[in-house]
Amino acid sequence: MAAISLALLDGATLIGTLQCWPVALHRDDGGRVPLVMVGPVAIAPPHQGHGHGTTLMLAMLERVRALGLAEPLMLIGDPEYYARFGFTADATREWRVPGPVERHRLLAHGAVPAGAGILGPRG
Repeated sequence: MAAISLALLDGATLIGTLQCWPVALHRDDGGRVPLVMVGPVAIAPPHQGHGHGTTLMLAMLERVRALGLAEPLMLIGDPEYYARFGFTADATREWRVPGPVERHRLLAHGAVPAGAGILGPRG
C-alpha cells in the first residue's frame, strides 16, 4: 500500500507519516474480503495540534479516489476524530481482531462488508 502511505516534511525534516497496510477480513462463512488498514497516523510531538493529521488523512483519501482503489478502508482509532473522514463502526460490530480492542474504536470506510470474521493478513 505504498501508493497511499504518506510522509509529511517540513523542508528536510520528517514531521508526520500515515501508513496503509493490506489486510483482509477472513469471514466466518469462509470468504475473504480485502481491506486496507489505515494507520498509524503519527505526527512528531512539536508539530501536533496544527492540523497535520487531518492533512495526511485528506491526502490519503484523495489518493485512494484518484487511484480508483476499491478496497474498503479500516482503522482502530477515536470514533469522534475519524468520523469527519467518513469512518464509522456501523459494519464492524461482528469483526474480531487478534488481541484486545475497544469495540467502538474498530472503524471502517467505504463499501464495507457486514458480518462476522477476523482481521488478519491478506495471505
